[in-house]
Amino acid sequence: MKDKKKIQSKSYDATIKQPIIRASICNGEQVAGFKDVRTGEFEEIMLIRNVDDLDKFRKMYGITEEIKKMY
Repeated sequence: MKDKKKIQSKSYDATIKQPIIRASICNGEQVAGFKDVRTGEFEEIMLIRNVDDLDKFRKMYGITEEIKKMY
């Protein structure tokens, strides 16, 4: 039987950071993270290889809204 690790909850300041999926046009690689709305700087959090990884990112930060993609 598989042991599922409990996802550690983290937080972010929604007034200055926006959740974003940065996707590569060349190879399709996707990275979840946060874009600073003031500076435009992107902070990488985790590689997204499949739907489960995206769900984990959403649960980790309590994100319920649609996450925009940045190319």
